[in-house]
Amino acid sequence: MSEYQYFEFQAIDRPLSKKDMAELRSYSTRAAITPTSFINDYSWGNFKGDADAWMAKYFDAFLYFANWGTHVLKLRLPEKLLNAKTARLYAVGEHAAVRAINGKVILSFHSENEDGDDMLESDGWLAALISVRAELARGDLRALYLGWLLCAQNGELDPGGLSPPVPAGLTKLSASLTNLVEFLRIDKALVRASAKTVAKSWTVADLMRELEAGSRMPQRVAADEAKGVMSHSRGAARRSARSRRG
Repeated sequence: MSEYQYFEFQAIDRPLSKKDMAELRSYSTRAAITPTSFINDYSWGNFKGDADAWMAKYFDAFLYFANWGTHVLKLRLPEKLLNAKTARLYAVGEHAAVRAINGKVILSFHSENEDGDDMLESDGWLAALISVRAELARGDLRALYLGWLLCAQNGELDPGGLSPPVPAGLTKLSASLTNLVEFLRIDKALVRASAKTVAKSWTVADLMRELEAGSRMPQRVAADEAKGVMSHSRGAARRSARSRRG
């Protein structure tokens, strides 16, 4: 399988200046650079920039995809809209992390799949996920909680450790949050199991017991519904992205 990497950055709160764009151009002669974005893909060679440094200086969102199985999403918000202390209750491992710099909070979500992603299309993914940032800015913490579930799913948490506050609405995710679950490969049964624990204190081990009990129930209908939402929203996002390019 040939290698493929895709990088997309978006500036939302402030457009890039001409100086910013010139600085970014020095890293790539073939990237698509606009006042609001930097997009490039690689079938050979590699990215010469630093995604963390670029998020701190230029951009509010970043998506990375590699067909050997790596998915990364980073979102930057003003700390007045997302408190770093609150974010750290949920972003507690390598798969979901947070850092605060210059009055900004940067969230990082990371998923790996050793089987790779040869068939996954990169185009349209960030557009399908970007509304997660606006939801966080409005105080919707479900994306943070999904990040915590990602850490739990990957064995990063102490089984006896208590869950952070469980936000309401896990049984009815928005299209962008459904896309986030898909992009990060979070087990949908894990999301359903965690929704049962709202308003009570529980441990990671409790969650896994709920997951084991729930796994014995038919899930085909829920999986088909989630797949339908994902297909529709990504298709709309791709059409929107292509119309902007045109």
